[in-house]
Amino acid sequence: MKKLFALAAALALLAGCASTPMSDNKAGVEDRSATGNAPVQQGGSTATPVAPKADQQLNPLKDPNNILSKRSIFYDYDKYEVKDEYKPMLQAHANYIGQHSDTKLLIQGNCDERGSREYNIALGQKRADGVKKILELMGVKESQLESVSLGEEKPRCTEQTEECYAQNRRSDVLYPGEH
Repeated sequence: MKKLFALAAALALLAGCASTPMSDNKAGVEDRSATGNAPVQQGGSTATPVAPKADQQLNPLKDPNNILSKRSIFYDYDKYEVKDEYKPMLQAHANYIGQHSDTKLLIQGNCDERGSREYNIALGQKRADGVKKILELMGVKESQLESVSLGEEKPRCTEQTEECYAQNRRSDVLYPGEH
């Protein structure tokens, strides 16, 4: 997160510099570092380079503007069919997994607290298996997918309201290190 703020600040600085004409009496840019990563002298003030290194680029799985950062599929009460609105998101994950054959996904099926523990475990498994099946149909290898039910054990919200129940009726797509 700090890197993102630093990058945004650097871009703002660069944008401000780009719109300011240089006069002949200002010093030019001087970079004395061997790697080009040290502060750069510009007209009497220091500024850091703005171009991120390849290893500093934002991870598409964590970029809030990337569809891959979306990980939850929500369901209607007592249902386990994946709605069409989630298929583009699942296709994006299928494409990503196809390009990263060593990565595995864990799909967790969740329920709200209504219903017995046994019923919710079964419903959560149907939800997770449904997402797994769609990803397989989209080309993901079965060996890269695991589906489990958490039933009502991992709620996002604990209030007893319909809005809260709706947050708990979901499947979550998780990558290694996220579960």
